[in-house]
Amino acid sequence: MNAHIASKLLGLTAAIGLTASAPALHAQGAPVEANPLGLPEQPTMLANPDSNVRRATAVVNGYVITGTDLDQRVALLVNANEREISPKEMQRVRAQVLRNLIDETLQIQAAEAEEIVISDAEVNQTYARVAAQNGQLPEDMKTQLASIGSSEASLKRQIRGELAWQRLLRQKVAYFVNVSAEEVNEVMRRLNESKGTDEYWIWEIYLSANQENQAAVEANAKKIVEQLQQGGSFVAYARQFSEASTAAVGGDLGWIHLPQLKDAQLETVVSGMTAGQLVGPIKIPGGYWIVYLRDKRQVLMADPRDAMLSLKQIQITFDPSASQEANQAKLQTFIEGVKGMRGCGSADEIAASLDASVVNNDSIRARALPEQLQNVMLNLQVGEATPPFGGVEEGVRVLMLCGRDDPEAAGGPSFDEVMAQIEDERIAKAAQRYLRDLRNDAYIEYN
Repeated sequence: MNAHIASKLLGLTAAIGLTASAPALHAQGAPVEANPLGLPEQPTMLANPDSNVRRATAVVNGYVITGTDLDQRVALLVNANEREISPKEMQRVRAQVLRNLIDETLQIQAAEAEEIVISDAEVNQTYARVAAQNGQLPEDMKTQLASIGSSEASLKRQIRGELAWQRLLRQKVAYFVNVSAEEVNEVMRRLNESKGTDEYWIWEIYLSANQENQAAVEANAKKIVEQLQQGGSFVAYARQFSEASTAAVGGDLGWIHLPQLKDAQLETVVSGMTAGQLVGPIKIPGGYWIVYLRDKRQVLMADPRDAMLSLKQIQITFDPSASQEANQAKLQTFIEGVKGMRGCGSADEIAASLDASVVNNDSIRARALPEQLQNVMLNLQVGEATPPFGGVEEGVRVLMLCGRDDPEAAGGPSFDEVMAQIEDERIAKAAQRYLRDLRNDAYIEYN
């Protein structure tokens, strides 16, 4: 039995603006066969095919999803994006949220059929934990949810659904997942053989497409990319729109090697990306792919960005009422003075003569610095300083490196961690099949 699944509330914190960690779940669909159903190329519609006229609520095996349920759950997604969503985009969001509510209802009903009961105490405990992750008390989060057009009841319903599905998967799926020691040892052997090679932490959104809907799907993918570039939440959009198995964890594909993408085009794209870069939509067999590179590292190698630095931050400020010439002269004096410093031992004395302030920063991890400064600092020797940076408004400063403790080489995942990841991947695939069967057997009426 997999013990991990009980501790993961997949996607819940993402719905209110938090991020959740999760195992890597590999996705992307197979190439779509051309017209596999043998349908006519230009079918004659006998009714209005416009999906926008579909009613907003549904009855799922007798359970009514109301318009209020839909509105309040949509409000959670809108709040996670922290920006306004256009009316056209909102139509797609509402349609997807309704599908999510239907799936959630099917999951709760399936758990109840197996006599799985989620108590109010469990729901309240998880609700309090989510509030704490947001830095709030439960009553404060209740007020916040109401202020954005959602409610405590809506979030607790989502919590109940997530907990019920997890417990059902433990009982009906995880119990039957077995991973042998040989499989784990083989993965660890391959991992050791790949020591020093690059691996990439990728987040993805995958949208399937065929010949008939390709143009519409591409347009939708471009809209999603546009929203993400304007500050939209990748986790929220992946959860609501992605058709990859990673949708449940906000698109987190985890750390992978490029050959795992199984597509030369995607390997080329990802290998040329920098951490924090968003690319897409990319046309691939079966649909479109949107990729965000969260980070990059070398397998089983120490990451220089984990080095602990001891720094002196030396800064001057400017009088905004002074003339440009006076401020420029002060800047030049500062630059020349910094050049004359001979290591950290002379920094305080020379800074005082320049009317500059000095702040000592010990035990600063290199990756905590802005990316541009990371590269500069990691190339400095002890006693050297960065070039001056800043401006008249915020002040000009330099960082002087006074000490550096490099990280030890990474030891790699343990046997148990590798086994848990393989189990999680298999459970995720089995869960997809289980939910697909629930959809196929459901009686759903749109109101």
